[in-house]
Amino acid sequence: QLQLEESGGGLVQPGGSLRLSCTASGFTFNDYAIGWFRQAPGKEREGVSCISSSGIIVNYATSVKGRFTISRDNARNTVYLQMNSLKPEDTAVYYCVTDLYVSCRFSGLKQSNYWGQGTQVTVSS
Repeated sequence: QLQLEESGGGLVQPGGSLRLSCTASGFTFNDYAIGWFRQAPGKEREGVSCISSSGIIVNYATSVKGRFTISRDNARNTVYLQMNSLKPEDTAVYYCVTDLYVSCRFSGLKQSNYWGQGTQVTVSS
């Protein structure tokens, strides 16, 4: 059974940092891209970042480029999202997702059925 589990969310002050983790099981993790999406209250779920199966290709939303870094450790079946210089507008529930495809595609990931349960990130003073 495919499972994705996020961790690492919390409350942080503006300008602070958090590192989210997404640990996977139930499928051949090394073969597939993984993405991070987020959803703020009253807003649509949006793609934040994704990483290809090899880890060579990464994509970022314009709003987080230069502040967030995605990486993966295939030996640990884990994808990380390092979030620096956090802003109040980064407040949301963050989800990891896979569409069982090798390449990183926000459009494909958004349509996937394979999501984690989410972790709350709150940026506030």
